[in-house]
Amino acid sequence: MSLPTPTLTTSRLHLRPFVEKDAEDIYALQSNAKVLRYWDSEPWSDRAAATRFLERCQRMEAEGLGARVAIDRLSDGAFLGWCAINDWDPDFRSASLGYCFREEAWGQGYATEAARAMLDWAYGALDLNRMQAEADTRNIASGRVLEKLGFTLEGTLREDCIVGGVVSDSWVYGLLRREWESATASSGGVSGRKTPGAVASP
Repeated sequence: MSLPTPTLTTSRLHLRPFVEKDAEDIYALQSNAKVLRYWDSEPWSDRAAATRFLERCQRMEAEGLGARVAIDRLSDGAFLGWCAINDWDPDFRSASLGYCFREEAWGQGYATEAARAMLDWAYGALDLNRMQAEADTRNIASGRVLEKLGFTLEGTLREDCIVGGVVSDSWVYGLLRREWESATASSGGVSGRKTPGAVASP
């Protein structure tokens, strides 16, 4: 079963399906050692990795595994990064959240804004009950983003990653549907609908 990748607009961002011309931007992002320093894999060193990334995006859509969107800034069209809903399980009504942003985009609330739009879409379109996210325990900024979105820190996966010989732990966060709906309602939105600033395009 296919799952069409959404196109969403927030107050500052345009979230859209990846296209072939994004290859250079995605390679620049995923080959940046500073951006990838808390990642679960090493920075890319092969430009063909960008092509494989775009192919995986298409496969996610075709096989209904989730959705990964490119994120552009509305003011100038600059590519900022990506956000994804992965591992969708319609039986368990669960999925996981992931994102990656250019260094120049850090500290401006873009990750929170983009992820909030994707969560809003996912809880509605996929009828989710639970969303999960993981973050390296050294990545304090990512933990803050998840907490702003309403995720609860549920535990720590000890020494679950070894990248470049470095062993690290990961935090596990969870967000339940009732918690998301409560947070949405308290911020002025309506449960099951788009919150202000997250508008789906046809």
